[in-house]
Amino acid sequence: MRARTGTPWVAFCGGGALLASLVAMPPAQAAPQGLAPEAAAPVTRVDQRSLDWRPCEDLEPVENETLECATLTVPLARDVAPANTRDLAETVDIALSRVPATGTAEHTMLVNPGGPGSAGRRWASHTHLRMPEELREIYDVVAFDPRGMGASTPSVSCDPAFFAPVRKDTVPADEREEAALRADAEAYARACAENTGPILDHMRTEDTAHDMDAIRAALGLDRIDYLGYSYGSYLGTVYSALYPDRVRALVLDSVVDPDRPWYESNHVQSRSLDRAARNFFDWVARHDDVYGLGTDGETVARAYYDLRSELRATPAEGTVGPTELEGAVIVVAYSGGTWPDVARALSARIREGDSAPLLELHEDYGDDAGSDPAYGGYLAVQCTDAVWPREWGTWSADARGVDADAPFMGWHNTWYNAPCATWSAESEPWFQVGDGPGEHPAYDGPALIVHATHDGATPVEGSLALRERLPGSSLVIEDGGITHGVSLTGNTCVDETVVAYLREGRLPERGEGGADLTCDGRPEPEPRTSQSSSHTPVDRLGPIGLEYPGESEASVE
Repeated sequence: MRARTGTPWVAFCGGGALLASLVAMPPAQAAPQGLAPEAAAPVTRVDQRSLDWRPCEDLEPVENETLECATLTVPLARDVAPANTRDLAETVDIALSRVPATGTAEHTMLVNPGGPGSAGRRWASHTHLRMPEELREIYDVVAFDPRGMGASTPSVSCDPAFFAPVRKDTVPADEREEAALRADAEAYARACAENTGPILDHMRTEDTAHDMDAIRAALGLDRIDYLGYSYGSYLGTVYSALYPDRVRALVLDSVVDPDRPWYESNHVQSRSLDRAARNFFDWVARHDDVYGLGTDGETVARAYYDLRSELRATPAEGTVGPTELEGAVIVVAYSGGTWPDVARALSARIREGDSAPLLELHEDYGDDAGSDPAYGGYLAVQCTDAVWPREWGTWSADARGVDADAPFMGWHNTWYNAPCATWSAESEPWFQVGDGPGEHPAYDGPALIVHATHDGATPVEGSLALRERLPGSSLVIEDGGITHGVSLTGNTCVDETVVAYLREGRLPERGEGGADLTCDGRPEPEPRTSQSSSHTPVDRLGPIGLEYPGESEASVE
């Protein structure tokens, strides 16, 4: 199924073609005359304007690249009058990683893989390795674990036992089951409040954006380059609005719709995840000779939902019930590279009664006790980033409406976010960029937006909305793309555009509307009859935050 929006497509570029319709971008705004970087940086509790980079003790490079780690101390609260004045004296340690340029560093790329909830330090290695040599020679790549997450301290901690299998079915059969699921969500919210501490009141996207500028200042830079995937696109949007003079280049990939706060965004996303699942079912049907689940997508979908019902009655090996199944299979909406493994696991169980591949799928992609910090971090940001309904009747009615249209993840996505209905930390209005009343002026410098049409996690319509909000931006669409995260993942047309922007400041010429450059999507994956020896790495962080952006389908053996 196509996901085009009906808007004009200004330029077209095949997956292996050279760049088309590129124009030079104007110079980014320089720092004001006479203003030293230190003067504009957020005040830290420790006078820290440099970083002590050392070999990482708890983080390995992906290959043999040089990887260094450091820590930056920043204020817990930057509010003039926080709810608890003690918070003004508290600090947070932000864990950083860096891969230095192989030549002379001319620029620094700060990267965020999304989430929220993702511990991002490993992305210094991943991003540096994805760059072509011409960028590796001139770029230091810096990544960080956002406040409350990963090796940054203090960290969010809630209830690791929450994910113990077999969990309740996310689709309630009656009011009693719905009440039990609601009680679980409320208990998890309480556990977060009891076990985390005061940082829970300071986890908004704006807090992390201020931390980013403290990182910039500690690096001794006037301006930074930024690459943000998924939720990282919203973080980049907020940062560029707060610190427009501190941005040299801004790449926002698989973007969150800037006009939809999280509650609304998650319902829209549930429908997008459902469309992506139907694309997967259609692919399985095209390879019925391999998987034997039906020759059309509807038949394959029925086989999947029949399996879901079967697992509700009798979980596989007492471990994989319907909720565990959803938690693993959701990866098909994020990466086409996962399709062969998921299809094989479904086929083995449905046709042969063999649960082993399904259990392996759950181990690779599903939730377990180790998911608690990421899930808690996800909620800590989302629940305070925007106002959520407090009346459960609103949640229930909306969930039933979404489930009727999008059963693949309609209820699952609702319960994933349900702790926000009773979250202890205060939520504030959505950080809306624009020129309307109460909105924050959007960054008007040059920016590159990248999105795939069949991305299930962040619907492509969000990229069009962000393009309208950022007047200096150009939008590159991967037409037919099925993977969440596109930049620097093997699409020649997209990657050359990204490189031209970062190295030379060239953007696709901005048209009247819609995409400014369209690139062919990469080929869909080939089926396999045996489980992959090296799975596409996808971290399970929930519907909006399932982050391993853009593994190339071609790279998965």
